[in-house]
Amino acid sequence: MADLVHFHQEDDVVTLTLDRPGRGNALVPELLAELRGGLARAAGQTPAALVLAGKGRAFSAGGDVAAFHGHAGNRDELLRYAAEVVGELNGAILDLLAFPAPVLAAVNGAVTGGSTGLVLASDIVVMSERAFLQPYYGEMGFAPDGGWTALMPERIGAARALEVQYLNARLSAPACLDLGLAGAVCAPEVLAAAVAERLATLRRMDRETLRTTRAHVWNGERRTRIAAALEEERQAFLRLVVRPETLARMKTFLGRESAAGSADKAQTQQQV
Repeated sequence: MADLVHFHQEDDVVTLTLDRPGRGNALVPELLAELRGGLARAAGQTPAALVLAGKGRAFSAGGDVAAFHGHAGNRDELLRYAAEVVGELNGAILDLLAFPAPVLAAVNGAVTGGSTGLVLASDIVVMSERAFLQPYYGEMGFAPDGGWTALMPERIGAARALEVQYLNARLSAPACLDLGLAGAVCAPEVLAAAVAERLATLRRMDRETLRTTRAHVWNGERRTRIAAALEEERQAFLRLVVRPETLARMKTFLGRESAAGSADKAQTQQQV
């Protein structure tokens, strides 16, 4: 199997790129395991900074609904799979919070569902103008994961976080900038340059000062509290994912996705 997360080191910066573009970099156990392995490897090299990126048009589409639905015929199998995915995602978020250097997210496109946690755990977020955040939990019948209840209310306020999730609101890149979820928004073609500009500034700073600052913000007590809240999200996810209502919503979603894919294919053939 090809790597699902690419590890690239250039001088004193490590970049981890999610590489499952055919599925929108959707989160599956293998990808999350590679991500956590890459984070551990990068942490051991004490870089000046870490960059998270996604290959293709999406940063990450969150949990792979088709993979969840593939286990729908066996309740125990579905619970095992869901526990693994959400548990590994929680682990990756906590790994990011404990990372010994500044973390930058280069958000090239859509960020939906639990993958939002990777953005929330980043210190500097640069978003393409075509990028957005969207929960999708109410649409799917899933309980929020990836920090939507454990981290998001602290970032944008409880009322706003609830409204976004209740209405499945799409937070555009400019909206994320206004809410403080992003530090900069740029045209897609200059995303890499915008990230490089911030890396250049970080490299001029005292590395130990940056490391100490981050460690104080994401101190052990705070990470312990967040870990407990993430575990509450995981338990709620397991409770809801096996409901008949959720299974039906997944099936409906996959039907729409299949129809949209067929329409796109037909349009492409007509253009050719």
